[in-house]
Amino acid sequence: MKLGILSCSPGCYSTRRLREAALQRGHKVIVLNTLKFALDLEEGVPDIYFAQKQLSPYDAVLPRIGASISYFGTAVVRQFEQMDVFCANSAAGIANSRDKLRSLQILSRHQIGIPKTTFVRDKKDVLPAIERVGGAPVIIKLLEGTQGIGVLLAETVKSAEAIIELLQSQKQNILIQKFVAESKGRDIRAFVVGDRVVGAMRRVAQGQEFRSNVHRGGLTERVELDDVYVETAVRAAQIMGLRIAGVDLLEGRDGPQVVEVNSSPGLEGIEGCTQLDIAGAIIDYIAAQVNFPEIDLRQRLTVSRGYGVTEIYIPVGSKYIGKSISESGLREKDINVLTLYRGTTVIPNPRAQRLLEAGDRLLCFGKMELMRDLVPARTNRRRRPVVQELPELPVAEEVMKEADKSGEEE
Repeated sequence: MKLGILSCSPGCYSTRRLREAALQRGHKVIVLNTLKFALDLEEGVPDIYFAQKQLSPYDAVLPRIGASISYFGTAVVRQFEQMDVFCANSAAGIANSRDKLRSLQILSRHQIGIPKTTFVRDKKDVLPAIERVGGAPVIIKLLEGTQGIGVLLAETVKSAEAIIELLQSQKQNILIQKFVAESKGRDIRAFVVGDRVVGAMRRVAQGQEFRSNVHRGGLTERVELDDVYVETAVRAAQIMGLRIAGVDLLEGRDGPQVVEVNSSPGLEGIEGCTQLDIAGAIIDYIAAQVNFPEIDLRQRLTVSRGYGVTEIYIPVGSKYIGKSISESGLREKDINVLTLYRGTTVIPNPRAQRLLEAGDRLLCFGKMELMRDLVPARTNRRRRPVVQELPELPVAEEVMKEADKSGEEE
């Protein structure tokens, strides 16, 4: 396999480890500076140049796109995609994960835990928004930021209002997020490769610091995740469209809460903590995809008009629970179950006698009109009572302010 690692920092730990792991396995690997590409576009012939020369063919590329070059970096990845080069992470997935608001919007429509979050622009909406997420203390986040930069804890409503006012005056877009008290100062980083978690660590903040990032001095410990946390991490990465991701989870009373999905997770902290060959797992996964590529039925299957592939979710209380696939009547409706997803288990071509359970996800092929009828109807949520506008509070004299920096590793 000929692999290109897209990175502006060839000397950083993650890039070096990925290169070493590829060489150890007999692959040809070259680190390519993302900013030295030129993208040529003409009818039917997308092409790419590197350092003023036409780039030779590659089997796969592994993007390590820093936040500071997200736009150009995703354009480079998208060009490789148009040239049918396997990309370990898609341009769309990287873009989705880079924007904290967009990523939470995508996750929010799925049955996956996330902290209650709100996004406002008008000053009059700030105080009601804080109340809706549970009141102070609250977490305030810049929409873009890595390694804990741009993440602030406001202990009181007054300080929250002052911080938000300052950031908005600097034309910064911010999120207001519920503070999960029981996980204060610690979180879990689950490293997802493909459809499994290859390593996980718990990060614990030190002293008065509430951010647990390793770059903030947080201590780490290896942790074995239970099935619920593993499934949450893998599903979050898949929902974001990422094959390789670092998923950050809070340990809430009601289970795991996804706070962030990183498309370019650093390797130094997790390899040092777990003593696992995470870089090797990434390279092995890419090589397997190059040698035995997965067929995306939704994109490559040529079907009759009105037919397609979709995913059906079996919720609690569904009439299909306890029935076998043959008893469900799906086949009589000309709907074929291609794959059954149960927790972290993937069952391709499940037998007709397989019993369905709550939480099962079925990848099905059939008439789209009939499959739409199987999607649970939306529940009408009761509207909350109107919140009266609260009186303005005086602005605090001092606020926290941090540099808007970004690096390659998150």
